[in-house]
Amino acid sequence: MIVVTTPTGQIGREVLARLLDAGTGSPPVRVIVRDPARLSPENRERVEVVQGSHADPAVLKEACEGADQIFWLVPPTPSADSVTGHFRAFTEPLCEVIRTQGVSRVVAVSTLGRGVAENAGLISAGLAMDEAVAATGVHYRALCPPALMENLLRQTASIRDEGVWTEALAQDRVLRTCATRDIAAEAARLLLDASWTGYQDVPLVGPDELTPEGMARVLSEVLDRPVRVRQITAAEQKAMLTRHGADEAWAQGIADMVDALNSQGFYGAAQPSTPHTAPTGFRQWCEEVLEPAVRG
Repeated sequence: MIVVTTPTGQIGREVLARLLDAGTGSPPVRVIVRDPARLSPENRERVEVVQGSHADPAVLKEACEGADQIFWLVPPTPSADSVTGHFRAFTEPLCEVIRTQGVSRVVAVSTLGRGVAENAGLISAGLAMDEAVAATGVHYRALCPPALMENLLRQTASIRDEGVWTEALAQDRVLRTCATRDIAAEAARLLLDASWTGYQDVPLVGPDELTPEGMARVLSEVLDRPVRVRQITAAEQKAMLTRHGADEAWAQGIADMVDALNSQGFYGAAQPSTPHTAPTGFRQWCEEVLEPAVRG
């Protein structure tokens, strides 16, 4: 039995689709979902559904009864009043079911930001999650993407209407990226493979070596119109997030992450690409995902 968290989210829904398309002989799938109505009718008929949040110990215990493997993702929650507390609220129940219910493998979405300062916001919280889960002794694969290409989808309106997207990361530094489809593909592959053991980080780094300015040039070519990057500070990004309803602590966590990226550069050119785990290039993603969103 495979348990899938966030099955209606950006990554989780693709993981679920790939597991259900795996064919005969693949393990049964159980999902944890707050609102089962958000699952497609076809998927609801093919999975076991446990309703609730996977931060709820009782819900997670029910979902993991008899399960061998878990796809794990802590959902970003801008309304959370503590980044560290938010990650801990999900991680502690997971560690408990690992210890008490015989779960043998966990595949989790983590971050590429290894070896960074403690004050790196969401990155630091994600790394603390990895350490806590690994300490249980469970077989563990931490999927480690850098910046997600899909983050640009939040700015489709400004790209369409103004030819501008805002970025708080340094414009002249290579920014490694990854498409969520590649994260989902690797997660599903691991969940369907019962042979791996131990702990391992799995980098998912796309093939490009583009700065934000270089990404803007690709966008201009794909959309056949000028697109430029407008540089903002981490403080300005924090203010934008709070104006759009994010809690002060969550917005500060994003700002701390941006400051760490800009000062330490661990998403930079020194990180090699991993074509076997992240084959999707930025231009391909723009043509297949961003352009239809902008024009639609």
